[in-house]
Amino acid sequence: MVTTQNSDDDHLKEECGVFGVFGHPEAAALVALGLHALQHRGQEAAGIVTYDGEQFHTHRGMGHVSDNFGSKEVIGQLTGHSALGHVRYATTGEVVLRNVQPLFADFEFGGLAICHNGNLTNSYHLRRQLVRRGSLFQSTSDTEVIIHLIATSLKSTVEERLVDALRQVEGAYSLGALSQDGLIGVRDPLGVRPLVLGRLGDAWVISSETCALDIIGGQFVRDIEPGEIVLIDRAGVHSSKPFPRAKQRFCIFEYIYFARPDSIVEGTNVYEVRKRIGAELARESHVPADIVIPVPDSGVPAAIGYAAESGVPFELGIVRSHYVGRTFIEPTEQIRHLGVKLKHNANKASLAGKRVILVDDSIVRGTTSTKIVEMVRNAGAREVHMRISSPPTSHSCFYGIATPERDKLLASRMDIAGMASFIGADSLAFISMDGLYRAMGLPRRDPAAPRFCDACFTGDYPIPLADHDAGKVSVQLSLLAETA
Repeated sequence: MVTTQNSDDDHLKEECGVFGVFGHPEAAALVALGLHALQHRGQEAAGIVTYDGEQFHTHRGMGHVSDNFGSKEVIGQLTGHSALGHVRYATTGEVVLRNVQPLFADFEFGGLAICHNGNLTNSYHLRRQLVRRGSLFQSTSDTEVIIHLIATSLKSTVEERLVDALRQVEGAYSLGALSQDGLIGVRDPLGVRPLVLGRLGDAWVISSETCALDIIGGQFVRDIEPGEIVLIDRAGVHSSKPFPRAKQRFCIFEYIYFARPDSIVEGTNVYEVRKRIGAELARESHVPADIVIPVPDSGVPAAIGYAAESGVPFELGIVRSHYVGRTFIEPTEQIRHLGVKLKHNANKASLAGKRVILVDDSIVRGTTSTKIVEMVRNAGAREVHMRISSPPTSHSCFYGIATPERDKLLASRMDIAGMASFIGADSLAFISMDGLYRAMGLPRRDPAAPRFCDACFTGDYPIPLADHDAGKVSVQLSLLAETA
């Protein structure tokens, strides 16, 4: 989905996190803990649905997980041995309760809760068809498109209807569903978004990341594979692969920024990858300097790798406040320009008179980078050289990442020299595509057979963009501003 972020933050925003538990007497409490560990994947809303053997219970709300599920009273009302939860980051448009997931509907076969991380690239087309046939939509989420496709399917079982629905959609998704019979996890055929299977004693767990298993003391079992449907019921775990086989194109930005550094993603530790990216960046673009400092927190691992490879000391030249939410009131333009200082402040004692290598994970619009460079200079830095642990973000993401329209992306409008001048840096360099792939353990990026989805850097979109190509972007924005 192409969409404009409301803030001028230069970090792209992940859309959602999914966490589900089957077969545990404290399923709701465990899901709340799991969602807390996935809070980085969505900070504006959270929801949990449980099933107690007779009926479903749900609680959804705006804000962080702790705002909604921090009381015994709320958790006590979410009874049952199975639960499914979701955290969400909205991009543009209204942030309203009707769009908070999991969404729930009563079908012929019974109740079903469903949520997902990703974006459907033909949802406008499908939604229009469904409305013409009489479907009444209650939200602007593309997740609800899947619900209506399930409702109109003529198949028999929940799993068969879900497969029938997903065969009609295009896009990237990792999906969780909770029925009266069990818990379901699904990844799209290209496996763009992550989803793992875990265990806690006799209970089973699905999660967007392994770090959420750690918080509940769970055991990582394996990644749910691209195109795989995992159905968990009282008889155990059942796996099927009903979709045509395709070459995996996992989102490489999960390693650069989105995933938590303590997660294991597709068998690889995210923290170690980020350090290797920093080392490659140092080999490709080092300049003489006195200190290496990260833009916290996302730039820290790459800066550690850069410092180790270059031999330049690592310092915390910028201190980040972790207590600033996106709801902070910014009533005037003058105060709004001070907003970056709410999150970051220069450590002047470390910066004064120094030649600084400043490491961050990405530049999107360039506004925050400009303010950071200015802050470091005002703290007394003699030189400021910006190094970015991703290639230039020159294309919009349509697969579940909140991205500005392409003409708002700095790298789509300027060359690197122009970008350096725009942000006020003495020099600017990004890791190369081949360097990024080397950090992932591959010799280089093979243009004929790329291993990852790297469309935000290359424009090589592995999944058709039906709505976009049909010129439905402006309409899609208004309809899908609240997608999962």
